[in-house]
Amino acid sequence: MEHVYASIDIGSDSVKVVVCELYRNHLNLLAATSVPSKGIKKGLIVEPELAKESIIKALKEAEAMLGVRIKKVIATVPSHFSDYRIIKGECNVASDLITGNDMVNSYKDGIKKELSPTEEFVTVVPIDFKINGKTIIKDPKNFPGQTLMGRAMMVTTPKKNVYSVASIIENIGVELVDISVGSIGDINCFRNKETDDSISAIINIGGDMTTISLYNKGIPVSTKIIGSGGKDIDKDISYMYRISIEDARKIKEDFALAHKRNASKSEFYEVNDIEGKKIKISQSQASEIVMSRIKEILNTAKTELGDLTNKQIQYIIVTGGISNMLDFEYCLSDVMAQATKGNVKLVGLRNNKYSTAIGNIIYFLNTLKLKGMDYSMLSEDDMEKLSSPNKSVNNEETVLGKVFSYFFGE
Repeated sequence: MEHVYASIDIGSDSVKVVVCELYRNHLNLLAATSVPSKGIKKGLIVEPELAKESIIKALKEAEAMLGVRIKKVIATVPSHFSDYRIIKGECNVASDLITGNDMVNSYKDGIKKELSPTEEFVTVVPIDFKINGKTIIKDPKNFPGQTLMGRAMMVTTPKKNVYSVASIIENIGVELVDISVGSIGDINCFRNKETDDSISAIINIGGDMTTISLYNKGIPVSTKIIGSGGKDIDKDISYMYRISIEDARKIKEDFALAHKRNASKSEFYEVNDIEGKKIKISQSQASEIVMSRIKEILNTAKTELGDLTNKQIQYIIVTGGISNMLDFEYCLSDVMAQATKGNVKLVGLRNNKYSTAIGNIIYFLNTLKLKGMDYSMLSEDDMEKLSSPNKSVNNEETVLGKVFSYFFGE
């Protein structure tokens, strides 16, 4: 075991925590938890104390799997009113060969000039670098040069988006080592040759909102949020059959299909309505309600993508918890022929609701690699406890899977 990283994604439906180790250039899953959210609406923290309870519960569940305390995390902050703009700058190379520090220094002035007092800096995504005013390269580290000019996409959000998350995490005694937004996490989770060579988009259907992110050759350029998501399906089923939201959610998660195509007319779900009367709901009926709402969300997302760019989008990935539903692909083919369902590849965690949390770890590792830095979120003592065969952790809960080696060029 070499290095361990923890990521937390605070959503309206659930708080997700993912802990991975990097071993021999492969990412292995150590723990993953998801607990229902409280105090969070439309991705924003509206009741800090309730949100704090959810975050603590998610962290404690992950810690129970690990056998050690999580002291440092990467966290997703709300994408509301996030801004993406290209910055550029230049610096003199400090030594004979270009280092990671030179790369950061090359666009540091650009960050200072572009950042307004009301914004909080989230990250920069490097685009390319120019050595000595001539050679353009994506990673100039260890190349000789006297001057280095850098271009990058700077991502910012309103200060309150960052502070609302940072204050809670720091208040519970956990160090926030880096922040990200959903568009960064998702593209790093699903990045492939198609996203790196084209104009692409990722649609993340969350609990009560859907985030639409546009990318140019893997670089995020804009984000749009629409106010509907998986919880609207619960409300639709609840309204249609006059049942509780809790029962409606169970029907969605345990019984219905995302599309009516393969839904059975002879399978029924029995439930009591709000008056206590027992009713039967066929899988076909429930699935038609689910399908109708999913198609509405996808059609709205499709319209928003048209507003974000007038260029043709060659590649669209759809992720989020709802995309895990059986037959979700049929909804995509009906609405967006060029769209594909995301496929989280981490062994032991093949669930799209974790895409942002997993992607944030990959993003963090890519940043470290680009800068030539080495870092772990666990101390040597914690690593020893984690590696000890005597720790009280159920082996069935700690799943190791060697994946995502591609971001190291393998």
